Amino acid sequence: MNDTVDKLVIFLAKRDGIDKLVKTFQYVSKLVNWHVQTTYPDIATRAKQCEVASGLSRKAFRSGRFLTGFNALRRTPGTSRGFRLLSVLANSGEMVYFFFDHFLWQARIGVIDARYARRMSFISAFGESVGYVFFIIADFILITRGLKAERKLLIEEEESKEREGEIKKIRMDRIMRLMAVAANIADLIIALADIEPNPFCNHTVTLGISGLVSAWAGWYRNWPSST
Repeated sequence: MNDTVDKLVIFLAKRDGIDKLVKTFQYVSKLVNWHVQTTYPDIATRAKQCEVASGLSRKAFRSGRFLTGFNALRRTPGTSRGFRLLSVLANSGEMVYFFFDHFLWQARIGVIDARYARRMSFISAFGESVGYVFFIIADFILITRGLKAERKLLIEEEESKEREGEIKKIRMDRIMRLMAVAANIADLIIALADIEPNPFCNHTVTLGISGLVSAWAGWYRNWPSST
């Protein structure tokens, strides 16, 4: 892997890579529409069209994505009873989210009756919120364990390449989990705007910034490493 272009090609070959790119388009367009809707209505209209098209495209890209949660439960249910429970709750919520998101997409494009869109949106967002809450809890537990393991390694008097490698691995895992927590909190805010509309979560700036935080955290997590 030689340069940024190589990494970008690999990043965009992933479904998550395309999703994060289009998500960036979606929420930048939302903020542009909000910022210029009174001064440049033509640009605002185009930005709104880009936002809607990007949102629908992302739903199409996620076809079959609910199987990821199912496979995670089959392959890595957790190392302890507590983590197995967290895994079941988190992945089940995510499965509900992606499964009903298919029907929301079909309602939005007119394949099924549009009157079902609101109901599908609520169910999908509710499952999404449940999943994010338990993913966040699991990540914080693992971050805490990592900090304890790092402290133990740091108080060891004897230095070695293996010790340094373990510390580096723990720190990199912590960064990735913090990125995941940031993305999940941001997406949780967006989901809450669907479940229980309120002035804070539904404000365009809140939604726009939350969407970009989630997208850019996803860029960081999915960007190919230099190795």
